Amino acid sequence: MNFYLRCLAWLVLIAILAVTVGPLNLRPVTGEPVDLERFFAFFIVGALFVLAYPKHWISVLALVVGSAALFELLQRIAPERHGEVTDFFIKAAGGFAGVFVGSVARRIFRPS
Repeated sequence: MNFYLRCLAWLVLIAILAVTVGPLNLRPVTGEPVDLERFFAFFIVGALFVLAYPKHWISVLALVVGSAALFELLQRIAPERHGEVTDFFIKAAGGFAGVFVGSVARRIFRPS
């Protein structure tokens, strides 16, 4: 099970990277506010990573928040894109929340 969670976590992170620094017309649009999309994208990746690597939550947190920072920096050099500090904070908050909720869920639903 952990193998599949790990694969999914990495694939989701790579997908977020692709839509974050790729051409703007390839960015999926849900119709929700963009800040909400950013928050939940990193919430999901944070939760997936902490479920996939439960004993390494500090490293997971560093990876998720570091990825948010790196993706914003990469947007500064990507055509049509712009990295913003406020976007980083929204993504980082989503990542923190995802790691927290994933950790709590793992403890509550841990098989006996």
